[in-house]
Amino acid sequence: MGHEAGLVEPLATPLRRALRQAVLDHAVAERRQTHLPILHLGLPGGRDVVHPVRQDEPTDHSLRSDIVAALVRRAALAGTPLVWLTRPGELVDQDVDAAWLGGARQAFGEAGLPLVYVVVNRHGWRDPRSGLQMSWVRMRRRSPGT
Repeated sequence: MGHEAGLVEPLATPLRRALRQAVLDHAVAERRQTHLPILHLGLPGGRDVVHPVRQDEPTDHSLRSDIVAALVRRAALAGTPLVWLTRPGELVDQDVDAAWLGGARQAFGEAGLPLVYVVVNRHGWRDPRSGLQMSWVRMRRRSPGT
C-alpha cells in the first residue's frame, strides 16, 4: 500500500476505490457545511474516527503524534487504517498537511504500521509525500461493483 516515499502507481484497486470514496464522502459533507480541516483514520465509506483540526487549539509535533496514536487505538480495525485530512481549498501543500503528516508518520512508525496518508478536497486527493494525486470534475456515486 504505502511506504516512506508515499503512494506510487499502480494503486491496488481496493485502495483506489477507498480513496475515491473519501473524496465522495467529503464532497457530500462539504455541501452541507463549511468546515475546519478534519483528520480521519479508518476506512473511507466504512468505519472511521475523526479529529477536527481547530486553528485556535495549539498543537505541536508530539501532541499531533499522540492524537494520531489515540485514533489508531480507537479505530481498532483489522488491517492497516488509512489516514486522510479533509479540508477546503486546492490540493497544493499547506502547513496543516505537513504538520499532520509528521504526526501520522511518527505514530504509525511507533506502532509498526505502514502509513497511507492523503489530503482530500471535494474534487480529489493528493499524497503530499509522492505528489501522486487523482481528481474529478464532478463526483458521483457509482453503481455497486464499478
